[in-house]
Amino acid sequence: MEYKELFQKENESIQERLALACERIDAFTMETRIQEPFLDYFKKMADFVELLLDWKYQIETGMLWAQDVDTIREYNRGLYADILPDAYETSYANPTYAVARLGQEYGSLLSFLYTELRGGIIYIVEHRLFDLTIHLELLVEILCLFEEGMPQAKEIQDTIYYFVSDYADHTVDYRTREILDPELSFATDIIMKSDLNDLRYLFRYGEYITDNEWKLAQFLNRMPQEEINAMAYTYTHGYEEGFRIAGIDLSKKKTVNIRYAIGQERMVRAAIGQFEKMGLTPVIYRAPVARVNRRLTLRPGYTATAANKQYDYDHRMDEMLFLDKAFVERKIAVLHSAYENRKQLAKEYAGPAVIEVFGEKPFEPQNKKEVLTFSEKQQKLSVAMTTESSQIVNEYIPQSDYSFTIIAYPLPEIGENFEEIFQAIVKVNTLDNEAYKKVQQILIDELDKAESVRVLGAGDNQTDMTVMMHERQNPDKETNFENCTADVNIPVGEVFTSPKLTGTHGVLNVSEVYLNDLNYKNIMLIFEDGKITNYTCDNFETEEENKAYIKENVLFNRETLPIGEFAIGTNTTAYVMANAYDIVYKLPILIVEKMGPHFAVGDTCYSHSEEVRLYNPDGKEIVAKDNECSLLRDTDMNAAYFNCHTDITIPYDEIFKIVSVHEDGTEVAIIENGRFVLPGCDMLNEPFQEK
Repeated sequence: MEYKELFQKENESIQERLALACERIDAFTMETRIQEPFLDYFKKMADFVELLLDWKYQIETGMLWAQDVDTIREYNRGLYADILPDAYETSYANPTYAVARLGQEYGSLLSFLYTELRGGIIYIVEHRLFDLTIHLELLVEILCLFEEGMPQAKEIQDTIYYFVSDYADHTVDYRTREILDPELSFATDIIMKSDLNDLRYLFRYGEYITDNEWKLAQFLNRMPQEEINAMAYTYTHGYEEGFRIAGIDLSKKKTVNIRYAIGQERMVRAAIGQFEKMGLTPVIYRAPVARVNRRLTLRPGYTATAANKQYDYDHRMDEMLFLDKAFVERKIAVLHSAYENRKQLAKEYAGPAVIEVFGEKPFEPQNKKEVLTFSEKQQKLSVAMTTESSQIVNEYIPQSDYSFTIIAYPLPEIGENFEEIFQAIVKVNTLDNEAYKKVQQILIDELDKAESVRVLGAGDNQTDMTVMMHERQNPDKETNFENCTADVNIPVGEVFTSPKLTGTHGVLNVSEVYLNDLNYKNIMLIFEDGKITNYTCDNFETEEENKAYIKENVLFNRETLPIGEFAIGTNTTAYVMANAYDIVYKLPILIVEKMGPHFAVGDTCYSHSEEVRLYNPDGKEIVAKDNECSLLRDTDMNAAYFNCHTDITIPYDEIFKIVSVHEDGTEVAIIENGRFVLPGCDMLNEPFQEK
């Protein structure tokens, strides 16, 4: 069945409700009893609805696609004009402006309403008229409250609450279907059926298209097909290798979730062909649209460059309007039902294959007092909801039954050397696995002798961490560290372990790092017995703001997190390349984690799959897969897992020394002054000499 036909009956049945909502909004513009300043707000909403209806007409008739590219680009900009940085200061999507115009009580509520209405751009292009209709009906319902007299702010919030809660059985269920059902082939059809040389296809997604998407697609179109195929093979072969190494039968799976950046379609098309030879059909979904399915500023799924990251940041906790115990119970129940109804699709799901992008200017958010934020109680509810949701997903898609892969490429925004940098990244992604495997084994052989490892920063870096290692029962057959080559985690270049928490302590400090699309300056975390006890950074003027920033976006509103991983990155080629082009702080953690020692806070790398037996190339079994938290999984799942894993890397030039400390007190240096010093590791220093 064609994608559009999936919604035909639903769209036909909703037409009358959609027409009534549109008529009511149109009638408001002719005659209204609403007074200023709210009159201006609702007129702006009516103008936006008119824009949506024209967009719907353009999509349904196909008229837009007959226009030249400049006309289409201008139309695309018009859809997003109100939230772009040059207009955002006077947009009702901006909580600061909305509160200034409408007052504290009403401004945040009505700003949220506008952000939800903006999802109509996507609902229309995806032919989801039910979603469009219910959001227009929400606008009409709140509009009527104002026409009947000045409503209490609580009346508006209650209207929003019951809207989100009542329709959760649709919005949450549909999101689950997006994740599992290959019939929802909207993006797949664009990739496989478009003329990728005609870049007008980019605008069919409905996302805001920037120079990043345009220039990236142009660049890939100029590459020889054999190079495109080779890039795709690095990615798909890594995925296949993940199953082989983990001993999971890929032949029992039927779908692969492909996540990519718009503009990469040529590589993705080649990858789809290669996945199909493995018996896998793509499931491709965009980053979530409705707030009910979003988590802070995270954007899992395919994406374009954000139209305005400050806009996304301002609305990162809008669910505080409806986040209470009853709603959590409602959402969890719907989520469980959604997976139960699709348990066969879940069983056939092979896991995500992710193509990350990087190169954007690091985002430094502005804190605003007008934005909606969680109360302390809601922070705990949010954590609980994430935990319960993850447990449901793991019930139907056990992490021990699927694999993944992840690779990254630059965006044109990275600078005028984009094409040169892109080719350098291709080289980094295809370094010699065998050579690294041998050198990394030398590191592991020494680290396996350690009772603890000490990491000391250089210069202004205040890092002083003591990391406790697990005891091996059979050293001849067991190892603490995984020899990580380029399979699920591309590029090659790290050895890692799950350290003991008890006794692990100290200070972790990095001058600048980019985590989950946010920039951190001079971040500092303090640990006792492997758990964070204090934290700060230099992003904002006050200590309160700095702490809140880390708590929200690193701890994800928890009071603490444990160390889930300690690793030593060995990809000095990537490090030298990054410094040569001055792009260290634009790289994703996927590459940065290979460019020095790093610590991950949150779950271990083996979360929910600790029982899967894994072996290094030398035949030794990896036994350090648990810590004192994950061992609680049989008695207290909520205390065992945290559903996050954030790597924080210290670059080589901020490292004074990494020392393996034996039980008898013997100290063996692994790194001194940013260079590897173990005999046999000279290969890792060669890129520094070439520089």
